[in-house]
Amino acid sequence: MMKPLRGLYNWTMEKAAHPHAVWWLALFAFMEASFFPIPPHPLLGLMCLAEPKKAIRFAMVATIASVAGGMLGYAIGWGLYDTIGTQLLAWLGLTESFPQAVCYLNEYGFWLFVAKGATPIPFKLLTITAGFMGMNLGLFIVGSLVSRAISFMIVGVLFRLFGAPIKRFIDKYLGLVTAGFIVLVIAGFAAVTLIEGGDEDAGVCAEAPAVTG
Repeated sequence: MMKPLRGLYNWTMEKAAHPHAVWWLALFAFMEASFFPIPPHPLLGLMCLAEPKKAIRFAMVATIASVAGGMLGYAIGWGLYDTIGTQLLAWLGLTESFPQAVCYLNEYGFWLFVAKGATPIPFKLLTITAGFMGMNLGLFIVGSLVSRAISFMIVGVLFRLFGAPIKRFIDKYLGLVTAGFIVLVIAGFAAVTLIEGGDEDAGVCAEAPAVTG
């Protein structure tokens, strides 16, 4: 699995130098939100590194494409889970994570979707889970837009403001910066929502049983 994945990663990174790199970025952001295993962030980073003045534009393209792709993931979870969904999760190695995602999303809802959607957790896992659970489509789109904007715009804004020198900082501290933005965006209500339930609820979700459609 690792060799094919590495080859796929290298192939994806090559697209940063392609004349139509923006379209490749949009395609990868769309696919990653529903079924593609490689996140678009490394490609976005390379493109921003090459053209810092276009960094925010690149981030906006990735955000919009990812939200659109997330709707495909939602559709897979909503109507095709028993056929395509289960096989897709197995191929991505997310079968064991799916019951926990269902449990947590059922417990904490919209705000957890926003928070987790901005983290390195595979966004496709969240979109398929949201569709499977029948999450309100309007809330799903809003949550996707907020979480994806946080995830991609951090990269775009930092590159636009500081240019190439920010790359080392982003490589090392992007997770912390993203977490900070999540706290600022979600603020009080989200903090309370995510904290309530404590260790007992976490243990229940950690031992969530397999899910069937």
